[in-house]
Amino acid sequence: MPFIITDPCIETKDTACVDVCPVDCIHPRKDEAEFAAAAMLYIHPEECIDCGACVPACPVAAIYESVDATPSHQKLLIDANAIYRIGDAAAVAKAEGLVRDHVAAHPEIMAIKAEERQAAHAKF
Repeated sequence: MPFIITDPCIETKDTACVDVCPVDCIHPRKDEAEFAAAAMLYIHPEECIDCGACVPACPVAAIYESVDATPSHQKLLIDANAIYRIGDAAAVAKAEGLVRDHVAAHPEIMAIKAEERQAAHAKF
């Protein structure tokens, strides 16, 4: 699985990463019906070509380059990125449920401002 979007994106949903993605693998986009209700953005693992253009574009440093590089306490979000499929209501609901579970399980991380959260990941 390629790049992973993690909890700094929750409720931020800055789409700078979407704008630079050459293969349109980050969802939901602002023009997709799921955008308003989504807690965060997701990278489709089969569509991603591992170019890395999204990483420097993300203003809250929410994107890790691989599952191995992603902190273990972000496991639910690794799973959410793997599951989320635009247009598949059941997959969207399951991924969003994992995000809610992550938020509930990590109030100490979620209390940190989004733009500072990635730097704090090493402490957890």
